[in-house]
Amino acid sequence: MQANPHEKKDSSLRGTVSPTLALAAFWCFWYTHDMVESGSNEQLEMLEHLLGAELSEQKTSNMRNTEQESKVEGGAGAYQAIHSTASSVVEVRPDLGREQRKGVPEIIFGETKDAAQIIVMAQGLLAGSGRAIISRLCPDLVAPVSAAFHEYKVRIHEVAHAMVIYRSDYVPVRTGGHVGVISAGTSDIPVAEEAALIAEEMGCQVTRIYDVGVAGLHRLFEPLRDLLTHAVDVIIVAAGMDGALPSVVAGFVPVPVIGLPTSIGYGLGGKGVAALLSMLQTCAPGLSVVNIDNGVGAGITAALIANRVARAREHQSQ
Repeated sequence: MQANPHEKKDSSLRGTVSPTLALAAFWCFWYTHDMVESGSNEQLEMLEHLLGAELSEQKTSNMRNTEQESKVEGGAGAYQAIHSTASSVVEVRPDLGREQRKGVPEIIFGETKDAAQIIVMAQGLLAGSGRAIISRLCPDLVAPVSAAFHEYKVRIHEVAHAMVIYRSDYVPVRTGGHVGVISAGTSDIPVAEEAALIAEEMGCQVTRIYDVGVAGLHRLFEPLRDLLTHAVDVIIVAAGMDGALPSVVAGFVPVPVIGLPTSIGYGLGGKGVAALLSMLQTCAPGLSVVNIDNGVGAGITAALIANRVARAREHQSQ
């Protein structure tokens, strides 16, 4: 009796495409084919327009990159050496249209990168948008990265472990959005500051209230009242340990609250797990939650909400 080939467990199949990806690829092929066959060019024209815009941005970025290579420490030769070193490890494709498309700038996650990679990525973003934001920057890399951009304006955020580099002609945008950032304890401040930084870079006014956790809840009421008096649009609440403060705040305020669990805690449920689960299980309405230590995600979401509210306010006043 002939064996069924499908019953064999070939280890070479471990690298094959998953059924979900295969189905997605088939759907994309069918949809594109159907558009062409039906004579409908509207979607294709839109795709060509988007692609043309991205290519135009990339061309402009390349031109600016060429012009600015000499500004990096040591001139063009040093930059090319850095570029060749990093290119063997990573191919950089900065998403220069993300802020215009999404309202959110591209952010370099520095924790897993060396100095050469960060410098190349920052150079690409500076050429395209005039600004480079680096999060989770290792302390050992602050000096070499900032030195490479000594002719630019460099803003170092030691507490947030972040850096922002600006081109000389960069003009910051102020949207009119107002974000409140609250931390339960002082240990939660670094993650809270990461969120605050991102919201500021997205054009929002940020009001900080720190060290008002549930162990001394009386500390919260007066600054929270002041925050609401000044028309805050959304509030980020960072908390570790039992993660109770976001639920408390959400139960008091008439604006969206974003829970930001931090990896502060020990023993069973430590490293932010108990805080995350507590926030997810909240019975206070209006509380949404990001992942543990995701200050960037909290800042982005809060700024998107605040900026949308600010536009609505502006529209109403006209």
